[in-house]
Amino acid sequence: MKKLLLLSLLLISAFTYSFASGIKGTIKSDDGQVLSYASIFVKQTGTGSTTNENGYYEILLSAGTYDVVYQYLGFETVVRTVDVGETFTEVNIVLKTQVTVLQNVTVNAGNEDPAYTIMRKAIAKANYHRNQLDGYTARIYIKGTGKLLDYPWLAKRALEKEGVEKGRVYISESVSDVTYTRPGKYEEKVISIHSDGKDNNTAPNRFIYGSFYEPEIAGTISPLSPKSFSYYRFEYLGTFKDRDYEVSRIRVTPRSRGDNVVEGVIYIVEDWWAIHSLDVSTTKMGIKVAIKSMYAPIDDKAWMPVTHQFKVDGKILGFEFTYNYLSTVSNYVIHLNPELYVESNKMEVIDEKLEQEHAKEIQKRHVDDTQELQKRLESGKEITRKELNTMMREYERKERKQQEAPEIISDISFKIDSGAYKKDSTYWNALRPVPLTRDEIKGYEKADSMSVVERKKEAGDTTKQSKHAGFQPWDILIGDSYKISKHSNFKIHTPGGGFNTVEGFNLIYKISFGTIVQDTNKTRFKIMPTFRYGFSSKSFSGHTSVSLRNKKYSLVIDGGRYVSQYNPDEPIWPIVNTLTTLFLQKNLMKIYERDYLDIQYRKRANPFITVSASTSWMRRRELFNTTDYTWIKNSNMEGYTDNRPVNIELPNTGFDEHDAFIASFGIAARPWLKYRIYNGHKHEIDESSPTLSFNYKKGINSILNSDVDFDQIELGVKHGFNVGVRGKIDFALLGGAFLNTNKMYFMDYKHFLGNLTPFSTSDPVGSYRLMDYYLYSTADKYFSANVHYQFRKFLFTTIPLVRLTGIRENVFVNYLATPTSKNYTEVGYSIDGILRIFRLEVAAAFRDGQYLNTGFRIGIATSIHANFSDN
Repeated sequence: MKKLLLLSLLLISAFTYSFASGIKGTIKSDDGQVLSYASIFVKQTGTGSTTNENGYYEILLSAGTYDVVYQYLGFETVVRTVDVGETFTEVNIVLKTQVTVLQNVTVNAGNEDPAYTIMRKAIAKANYHRNQLDGYTARIYIKGTGKLLDYPWLAKRALEKEGVEKGRVYISESVSDVTYTRPGKYEEKVISIHSDGKDNNTAPNRFIYGSFYEPEIAGTISPLSPKSFSYYRFEYLGTFKDRDYEVSRIRVTPRSRGDNVVEGVIYIVEDWWAIHSLDVSTTKMGIKVAIKSMYAPIDDKAWMPVTHQFKVDGKILGFEFTYNYLSTVSNYVIHLNPELYVESNKMEVIDEKLEQEHAKEIQKRHVDDTQELQKRLESGKEITRKELNTMMREYERKERKQQEAPEIISDISFKIDSGAYKKDSTYWNALRPVPLTRDEIKGYEKADSMSVVERKKEAGDTTKQSKHAGFQPWDILIGDSYKISKHSNFKIHTPGGGFNTVEGFNLIYKISFGTIVQDTNKTRFKIMPTFRYGFSSKSFSGHTSVSLRNKKYSLVIDGGRYVSQYNPDEPIWPIVNTLTTLFLQKNLMKIYERDYLDIQYRKRANPFITVSASTSWMRRRELFNTTDYTWIKNSNMEGYTDNRPVNIELPNTGFDEHDAFIASFGIAARPWLKYRIYNGHKHEIDESSPTLSFNYKKGINSILNSDVDFDQIELGVKHGFNVGVRGKIDFALLGGAFLNTNKMYFMDYKHFLGNLTPFSTSDPVGSYRLMDYYLYSTADKYFSANVHYQFRKFLFTTIPLVRLTGIRENVFVNYLATPTSKNYTEVGYSIDGILRIFRLEVAAAFRDGQYLNTGFRIGIATSIHANFSDN
């Protein structure tokens, strides 16, 4: 039966193919070598395609006459007029090696390389090219092939269980219809997918859908960025004739090799000052990405990319992989921006640096010019770089003012058609612009069978088997999650705990019930009881948290009896305290117990302002050590310290049991916040605006027997931004004061994020590396400043191989002013991104300029710290 079905499919495919028409053939070089991934562009249909690895191509076309352009970097372009009948027409092409000549270019007195004037003109016109189109539609085909070359032996069993094999070729294909609307709206509908899904997140879509006319593409500095001369050196390699176009080859060399810069050759169409093609490479966190792109003049109006080739190689934590991607863009329909339309795109851009007198004449001629931009661009078709830059900046400024939401940088819509996974081989044979090779066909045999199984699992097929059915007794020990209904689940969390000198070893057990909501506009409900037992103190405690959250607000009600650190920001992780206590005999975490009811409310008043309010009633009691147990006895220490924080301002931090009622109000503003929209949901762009904050806290006397009475205000600002050539500054400033201190306890003081452990677990910007957790806590005025600077290259990162691994170097300064801190200051240096995930720091501490001590710390890389903390 299977053989009969297979034979039927083959006969149907052959029958369909016999009635298809178009062109096919092989492209070779003049020495007989096949040209893999040569570019073919059909002018009448705006269709781009390429040859496969064997130099073979097929393009489906209706009967008619077509102008077909054959291109390959380093070879002369061939244009053929082809008559297509009712069947395929074979057109075999031989491309001759490109003849490049060095033109006689006038240079300035400093013998500047001619590449610089070419690039200055191309950079000046890049902004024009970005705004030249109001929009376009196109079809994009992407094929990826790759394999996992190596992986850690520890991951072998898990990977094999998922069907991942070392050395096996994985293949994926997709076809999408895209619509772009200026300035940043991009709609993509995936109409077909043939994929096993295992691309190790290497897909180069951000490069395919980006533009090298932008200052940055996928976080990489473009050679056409206004800042490119700070990042690159350029070298003129000659000019060649491509049809009626003069094309200059420019070598691009980073001034400092490393991540987020490109290296290679960019081809510029003279007079148009547009991109003809690219052959460059870059690195992202040590992963190398090689890019080859061919452009074509769509309707002789705008040069647009028609083919892309990508090779992605990398090794991350023992996982080594290589992937090759091919992308073709076809069916271009472009819509010109009428305000920037120029009859001929051969706009003559004058470089003031080389043509000073000519530039002065043009500027004098138009010194009082107030015509509209379109007329100004058309007048004489001569314009200086300075004038062009000024006009385009003014044009974009006016457009931003007219936009309904100028804070929206991009609006991306991504949808997958319901039938995308259901297309058969006949469909793909007709649609696929690049014929598969034999090896790719073999690779699909296994990938197809596995992808069918995966899709059945995702669709809830009756053959799907879970690891077990329902609750099992061992779930109490290891935890698990259970889906109760379509929109709710129940979870037993993996038990946790640790060790401290108050409770001894403790066990923490959590369960939770919540709703499952995909739409962030809808409200999610969650209830989570937590139980805790201290084996040395023989004490039970617990609390229950109930939360309601959606995109606009959150409400959390939490109550019970539980232990808390004196600093509510909890600077010491329990696991770290467990290690320092049992191995180093340092019980750094100081805790007290409280019976409490907390209510916290947070609301987003508008896209730029968030307000918060909270109330808390507590009955607080002091806790004491109950054990001196340790794994390693330190002969240099007298034993564990008391469970009372040490503070200069308050010599005795102990307290009697008492009640407290505290309320607070806060407001956070990010006035210049910008967003990206993805599928209708706004996503904030990190560091697009500083965060300004104001907080007021009040200890209210007499309410519910409250025995506290104080007022505290606090102002803060936090921000990060790039400076210079890939340098980055992050800073956090915080200042405040207690206006009233009639009745306070030590936990009501202002505490700071200190650290006395070998591990740095708090936010690198906003915390201290060597400072005692509570020594300088205050009930008076205070000011804290943390400044963090990341170098592109400094000491070790002057070595290109070190930078290519993703390592960064930083210096930081932390400063604290309180009545007792005496200008406490830390100066430090860190190596960030070791093995992609670690950060090693060394810092020295000073007080009133007097040296205190030096220490080393290890932490999580700053690039992933925020996500790590959230999880």
